[in-house]
Amino acid sequence: MITDRQYITEKFLAYCRINTHSFAESDEVPTSSGQVVLLKQIEQELDRLGLEQVSYDTEDAYVVGKLPANLPESDSETTPIGFVAHVDTADFPSQHVVPRVFPNYDGRDLVLNSEKNFILSPRQFPSLKKVIGQTVITASGDTLLGADDKAGIAGLLGMLRGLVQHPEYQHGDIWVAFGPDEEIGKGAARLKAARFPVEFAYTLDNGDPGDIAYETFNAAEATVTFKGTVVHPGEAYGLMVNAAMIANRFLDQLPKDEVPEKSREYDGFLLVTSVQGNVDHARVDLIIRDFDTAGFLQKKALLHNAVMKLNEELGEDRVSLKIRDQYHSPREALIKKPYVVNLVLEAYHQIGLKPRIVPFRGGTDGDFITEKGIPTPNLFNGGANFHGPYEYVTVENMMLLAKTLITIASVHAKNGKNRDQTPLHR
Repeated sequence: MITDRQYITEKFLAYCRINTHSFAESDEVPTSSGQVVLLKQIEQELDRLGLEQVSYDTEDAYVVGKLPANLPESDSETTPIGFVAHVDTADFPSQHVVPRVFPNYDGRDLVLNSEKNFILSPRQFPSLKKVIGQTVITASGDTLLGADDKAGIAGLLGMLRGLVQHPEYQHGDIWVAFGPDEEIGKGAARLKAARFPVEFAYTLDNGDPGDIAYETFNAAEATVTFKGTVVHPGEAYGLMVNAAMIANRFLDQLPKDEVPEKSREYDGFLLVTSVQGNVDHARVDLIIRDFDTAGFLQKKALLHNAVMKLNEELGEDRVSLKIRDQYHSPREALIKKPYVVNLVLEAYHQIGLKPRIVPFRGGTDGDFITEKGIPTPNLFNGGANFHGPYEYVTVENMMLLAKTLITIASVHAKNGKNRDQTPLHR
């Protein structure tokens, strides 16, 4: 078998035990010391596997390396491709992770912590029914597991080990990149593109086997501030302006149905994340999400118009708006280079995976890397229930990820100049 079950399992279990929580409030690079520990271990592993140009950069905190091509010189025009995984975990307890391994899962409840009666049940999480017969790995109920994205790391290392041990699988240059702070949107924005010289790449972040997401949200955050006038309430007639009440009038102008709890698939939304204030001043924080650029711009315009309307009614500029873009969907870049997605669809077909083109209802490192000129959709890592105590992944899915990446690299090497440029569609 080209993928090494024991190797992938051991790497995943070891890496899960390292606390790599990222911290949005930190200005360090990366934002936690545990991430450096894991990145250095990965750097050593790439050296052991025999990769070339392995390096860790203290400025962008990425470990990169190249598995050199093993193609005949006649096929030397195959362009380099890349794969990306992140080492940090989300905002949930991640200290002292204790992985639990359940071989040959039989479809019944999994007791993660008998003392606390903490149970992972297929009644609550029907996705478990898809992994009956596989080896399920969970945490102990007190922490997250870290499958997001240590399952991607293990699968990616499994690909490298498989190709090193089986040179009969031909491939062009393959670059790998392991980075920090994905969960807080800081990591890939710092990646130096010159250190990752590929034509295109793939992130391995969440998702079921067979998934590919070449669309994410376009994302922005907005802050609306309200300025009031404070006077004694007994003498307030014609004088007081209540900032908190102006904030309520602003909120009343927001669409009631374009909210996360009424959104799915390709729906966008506006989410009010915080409301605070008093008579003197008030503040509303929001995030804006939309898959389509036109819809994204329309939501921004809606906020601008709501603020302008209030200022016109109040007769002065008591309401101000600041909007900051966070990330952009790679869709438009990938529509121009459909081979990047079509290559994956061909590889999925070869190994019998049913492809499922899905919208990624969030953002990935691929959004930032695409903006650097490297089109980067997202594939899968085979885990589920991310960012919490019910998180799990299976050994078989991580092995399948490694096999999938090997197939993608092999198909790309065979395609040469005959690239499938079939247009992409939803």
